[in-house]
Amino acid sequence: MKHADAEVPEELRDFRNFLFLMWSFLGLPEPTPVQYEIAEYLQHGPRRRVIEAFRGAGKSYETSAYVLWCLLLNPDLKIMVVSASKERAQAFSTFCKRVMMEWPMLQHLVPEPGDDKRFSNVAFDVSLCGPDHSPSVKSVGITGQLTGSRADIIVADDIETPENSETQHKQDKIAELVKEFDSVIKPGGHIIYLGTPQIEASLYNKLPARGWDLKVWPARVPRPGTVEVKYGSNLAPSIEAQIEDPSRIWMGTDPKRFSEEDLLERELSYGPTGFALQFQLDTSLSDADRYPLKLRDLVVMDLDPELAPGRVIWASGPGQEIKDLPVVGLPGDRFFAPMEVLGEYAPYDGIVMAVDPSGKGKDETSWCVMGHKSGFLYLLDVGGSMDGYSSDTLGKLAQAAKKFGVREIICEENYGGGAFSSLLKKALVDNGYPVTVTDVRHTKAKEGRILDALEPVWTNHRLIVSKQAILDDHQSVESPEYHLNKGSYRFTWQATRMQRLKGAVKHDDRLDAVAMAAEYWGTTMVIDAKQVMEERHQEALNKELDVFYDEMDASPRKSRISLGKNNGPSWF
Repeated sequence: MKHADAEVPEELRDFRNFLFLMWSFLGLPEPTPVQYEIAEYLQHGPRRRVIEAFRGAGKSYETSAYVLWCLLLNPDLKIMVVSASKERAQAFSTFCKRVMMEWPMLQHLVPEPGDDKRFSNVAFDVSLCGPDHSPSVKSVGITGQLTGSRADIIVADDIETPENSETQHKQDKIAELVKEFDSVIKPGGHIIYLGTPQIEASLYNKLPARGWDLKVWPARVPRPGTVEVKYGSNLAPSIEAQIEDPSRIWMGTDPKRFSEEDLLERELSYGPTGFALQFQLDTSLSDADRYPLKLRDLVVMDLDPELAPGRVIWASGPGQEIKDLPVVGLPGDRFFAPMEVLGEYAPYDGIVMAVDPSGKGKDETSWCVMGHKSGFLYLLDVGGSMDGYSSDTLGKLAQAAKKFGVREIICEENYGGGAFSSLLKKALVDNGYPVTVTDVRHTKAKEGRILDALEPVWTNHRLIVSKQAILDDHQSVESPEYHLNKGSYRFTWQATRMQRLKGAVKHDDRLDAVAMAAEYWGTTMVIDAKQVMEERHQEALNKELDVFYDEMDASPRKSRISLGKNNGPSWF
């Protein structure tokens, strides 16, 4: 870097010191050790570098500070900020501009009034720069006009999003667009990618094969046996050092940023697959991870259509295995009954019916009835009809709503702009059970939407399924109209084959209806993270007791008791 401003103190030529001062000006806590390590990599990393850090690590804020620091040392630098959208890129450059205007340390870089320099939120010059076609800082969306300017530094900030990478076509398009960086960057210039992978085939993980240096900061310390497969040699040095300490395994890598309780809440909210991508930066999903909805994570039992138990305890031991239900999951999967049902039965907090309508053809008009009680979801009924929106199908829906005391029906608005719901309302009146019918519209990719709705409650054993519903779901496809593909219409078959891949399941109508209901309750359902943590502590205690009793050869074992709820940096 050139030092055009000879008055910059020697201490500020260490970016970490500049970062500390800028954080202090903004009223932020001192940067964490992980943030300081990212800062050092920003300053001293190779010319082509990739920073993968967990969601919320503050990498964009840090890189904004880095841009300002570079301009402080050399006002003649030209920097281009590229994001998935022009709005996101502009937010980056606007933030830089505001800090420059408001922080006394940088105000000398603000052009004087009347000075013939650019100073918009999209592109601006600093006061000490010489004449040039390119602005000091320019922001642009990845699909915008990249060419036409030259840059010493390109910051590619979160150019990969769920929306622009959900299909192979979109992934290929992004991969082609980033090649334009080489026509923009000046000889000897730096290109810095900041991001969190959104898919298994993330662009960021393909860059090392093209000569890029990749450093990864996951939210938890990885387990030693998984490092080579999941991260190769790309883990940040501080993370590698922690792996050597057994007491640090799976603990938070940046506890000043996210506490253990905070990480647990996010893990429960995102589900295992989402947490692996967004926080562990793990794109090497195994076959088990590709199909996150497993039958063994459900709790299957006889359910009362009017009353729900106080609490249901999941377990997967031999004593809980259900052997009299047909299993159409992946090999080795099975159903389990609850280990224990606690508390008194009481009315559900609410019961909803979700309907995924379809015309006649290979798709079904599918439905499910789902109750909610004290943070648990209860799947009371699930089914489908190949007869589209016939009077017979509409009558079945009305009778099911009446049987289970449904108070609201939600319909996916994919037929006739609400025409299906109008037909259903009439059928409800004809059957003497008029209830609210609400249309919902979905815009996200179906596979991701289904898993986002179901994975958190499913994998955390908070979806309780009626034994009779499974039997009815299995038997309902035995009629002649389903022909040879009858298995793929079953709810449990669709669930266990679903993955975050477009077209993963050919027929997903029944699963989609269940996801709609889970998403409906998701707005009101709160998972008590502290209680889940206590449950995990209880499980760990039980395992230790098992080992103790085995060693002591104690017999008989006592029943287990459940736990109740009850100054600047050194380099200055």
